Amino acid sequence: MEEVDAYVQELKIKLTAGEQNRTDRKKLIMSSDDQIIGEVSWYWKSEETAWMEIGILIFDPQHWSKGIGFQALTLWITELFDFHSTIVRLGLSTWSGNTGMIHLAEKLGMQKEAVYRKARVVNGVYYDSISYGILREEWSK
Repeated sequence: MEEVDAYVQELKIKLTAGEQNRTDRKKLIMSSDDQIIGEVSWYWKSEETAWMEIGILIFDPQHWSKGIGFQALTLWITELFDFHSTIVRLGLSTWSGNTGMIHLAEKLGMQKEAVYRKARVVNGVYYDSISYGILREEWSK
């Protein structure tokens, strides 16, 4: 939590200085009263096959399980498919202990595509890494 707090403070300083979106690869998730809640992001998994991987981070657990992630990723996926006309697919990966993210990926209509057994360590415990994906033609939000 200390790292997250330091990161949020850094973002607030940049916003106060007038910096809006730091890059097209990340966008902040803001509350209606201009508080920083989290961020969405993307990176190329394979540029040659037009495959992006997306992510979301909600900083404070008090904002989890309130539909914010679904709303933010729905907008983000739509924006990415609209802005990057060559993207064929978007992927999202998480760990098997993150049931909220698993539920979110499935609610978005993403398909479970891969399970990498014991590929992540969280608090000294091994978990599977789970990858989800959605194709452009499957996205209808």
